[in-house]
Amino acid sequence: MVKTRFAPSPTGYLHVGGARTALFSWLYARHCGGQFVLRIEDTDRERSTQPAIDAILESMQWLDLSWDEGPYYQTKRFDRYKEVIDELIAKGHAYKCYCSKERLEAMREEQMKEGKKPRYDGHCRHDETQHSADEPYVVRFRNPDTGTVAFDDMVKGHIEFQNSELDDFIIQRSDGTPTYNFCVVVDDFDMGITHVIRGDDHVNNTPRQINLYKAMGAAVPVFGHLAMILGDDGTKLSKRHGAVSVMQYREDGYLPEALLNYLVRLGWSHGDQELFSREQMIELFTPEAITKSASSFNTKKLNWINAQYIKTLPVEQLAAELLWHMEREGLNKDNGPDPVLVVKAYAERCQTLKEMAQKARCYYEDFSEYDAAGVKKWIKEGSIEVLERSLAALEGLESWDAASIDKVLEELAASMEIGMGKVGQPLRLAMTGTPTSPGIGDTMLLVGRERTYARIKQAIEHFSK
Repeated sequence: MVKTRFAPSPTGYLHVGGARTALFSWLYARHCGGQFVLRIEDTDRERSTQPAIDAILESMQWLDLSWDEGPYYQTKRFDRYKEVIDELIAKGHAYKCYCSKERLEAMREEQMKEGKKPRYDGHCRHDETQHSADEPYVVRFRNPDTGTVAFDDMVKGHIEFQNSELDDFIIQRSDGTPTYNFCVVVDDFDMGITHVIRGDDHVNNTPRQINLYKAMGAAVPVFGHLAMILGDDGTKLSKRHGAVSVMQYREDGYLPEALLNYLVRLGWSHGDQELFSREQMIELFTPEAITKSASSFNTKKLNWINAQYIKTLPVEQLAAELLWHMEREGLNKDNGPDPVLVVKAYAERCQTLKEMAQKARCYYEDFSEYDAAGVKKWIKEGSIEVLERSLAALEGLESWDAASIDKVLEELAASMEIGMGKVGQPLRLAMTGTPTSPGIGDTMLLVGRERTYARIKQAIEHFSK
């Protein structure tokens, strides 16, 4: 059975690169009918924080990347790591290193002077010196001196490293805590991980980890290393390219379905298809279709995809997410229309739900200022009469629905022998403070009957001055 994992370090929030790794690992497990494990790699005690752990879990839940096991925490597995380290020492695969910082620095300086790659020289491999119980030491893995480490990467193909290029890396620090490269191997072995999908910044860790698997007598999983995500300017993705935290994308009004759809296309493709349902992603995803080259993050493309989902997802689902944004904008849903009506009116007009919530403000809060450019363009001689006659016509309506409102205003425009724009635009300004909104019938339906009357009266008074 295929078993994958996502193993973030909680030293910061979950960013889009990590989210894509999680998605690809999750998709491969689901595609193969396997299992997906979530593991929190929190051995870096100085930099790991509870808020970062909470943000990772919140992001995974928002994206609906459900895990079958976990979350496991490395800091709760120290007894197991100690057990394996003791076994490796007993079998001669690891040893205690008492070298001082001064010796190591001098050794590296000398190697660099000679044009060599800085690496540990194995000084303590055969150390017969008697050391006191309180003398500090690290534990190093004894890497093979000769031969090669080779593996067939699911993305990059065949990769080989010479063991002579690898040194005896530290698996336990002087304070007794285990290191990342060691914990990962023990965890993946204990959890039965068969496939490791991760960023290609881990490629150089892989040969060291493979040698550890072999020393432990463990099966080596299949690796797949993903090329990095670049900003739209071709440089490494960073904060200056916009949002990097997954939850920031929610704050900015993106839907989880849209963000996942966008991320799956960063380095993976299925013909020319751009939009994928979750079910399609699971059915079609294979590592063979992952590209070897880096992908470029394109915010315009993400906006387009998000807009497609706003147009097509069920309005009730969108309304629930819109309500989340309205609350952040300080809007009280009880002071205006059902958010479902807002979604219906604005689904074709907005690229993000944050934008929709901001445009909906006028339906939940009163205002006294009007868009200056809109007033200059549309409030002319005769506009006050249009507003007054519109009010009279609307007050006579029996049914308050968009069709009835549109009909009575079209009849008014015809009777006054003017274009509908000269009726609709002054009314839009009166209703929303701006000259842009959905159809005037839909707009007034959102505003509500009594508030519509009050706003027309307020506009007449304001524009008369």
